Amino acid sequence: MSYLEYNVQWTPTGWRKILYINWPLALLLTAVACVGFLMLYSVAGGSFSPWAEPQIVRFGIGMASMLVVAMVPLWFWRNVSGVAYLGSLALLVAVELFGHIGMGAQRWIDLGFFRLQPSELMKVALVMLLAAYYDWLPVKKVSHPLWVLVPVIIILVPTYLVLAQPDLGTAILLLAGGGAIMFFAGVHWAYFAAVIAAGVGLVTAVFKSRGTDWQLLKDYQFRRIDTFLDPSSDPLGAGYHITQSKIALGSGGWTGRGFMQGTQSRLNFLPEKHTDFIFTTLAEEFGFIGGISLLTLYALIIAFCIVSALTNASRYGSLLTLGIATTFFLFFAVNMSMVMGLAPVVGVPLPLVSYGGSAMMVLLAAFGLVQSAHVHRPRGRR
Repeated sequence: MSYLEYNVQWTPTGWRKILYINWPLALLLTAVACVGFLMLYSVAGGSFSPWAEPQIVRFGIGMASMLVVAMVPLWFWRNVSGVAYLGSLALLVAVELFGHIGMGAQRWIDLGFFRLQPSELMKVALVMLLAAYYDWLPVKKVSHPLWVLVPVIIILVPTYLVLAQPDLGTAILLLAGGGAIMFFAGVHWAYFAAVIAAGVGLVTAVFKSRGTDWQLLKDYQFRRIDTFLDPSSDPLGAGYHITQSKIALGSGGWTGRGFMQGTQSRLNFLPEKHTDFIFTTLAEEFGFIGGISLLTLYALIIAFCIVSALTNASRYGSLLTLGIATTFFLFFAVNMSMVMGLAPVVGVPLPLVSYGGSAMMVLLAAFGLVQSAHVHRPRGRR
């Protein structure tokens, strides 16, 4: 058999696709979700309601959707990237017009049986469109100013809409995730240096704008920054969240107080214990060992995604996988930094662990795209 015949490119078809699913990645996602179920059961005082039971149902639906998305050829997802982006953009505009208001922010569309957060959809749609854009664009044009401007606009438009909700955490994730795709695509480093310099200037302007007619952030966002810089300045007010979080983290020690024995969460000292601050509950009950174990699971998920991307001959599939892996990394990195006092509190959930419908469903669908890229990548066959 000739060399060319040996190296003919093919992708699996029909029922054989299920054999090419990245099953270790699927098992890792399930393991992380099980940690979430366990913690939601604990913070509810040893009950599957009101959080663990619906979370389990959502995860089952999400895993089914991941497998369905994985079975669809990658070229289809490339072709609908623009539609996904425009649809998500339209939903962000709809949020501004008649979105549901909760906890001082207008971020959801109430569908009756489900509250949809369009910004979660945009995180994935943005990655899809940017990956398709750089797959279409010749490599020699990647760093041309005109062709750099296009993705910058694609990133900034939804970022502005999300920031207006206001949702600073998601806006940061969109900027960082979009910038990561541009970096992976090969955009020249000088553009990123210019962005960093502009970022320093923007931070300076934000602080100088405080108390003026042109104030760039909301008052509560400035209070979050103050709390980040000095939590003890208002321990019973703006600094309460992070102060209680640090107490819970520290009290866990190396091995923790034991399952369902965390005083901060069980006595309701810990705010948002089932959503943004669920990692502190884990650390209090299972200590440093529990926290580092979850972090290891997250790291393995990222590692499997990177390996899949580097071994994928499809430029779109590779960029798509790296983009979703980066978004996933930013999720848990920002959340963990936030609850440990290393970053301002910006309301970013812990992926697959925090209670929430939109975030989990969209994230699992995103990993369905990663699986689709893995299943349909070109392979050699005898």
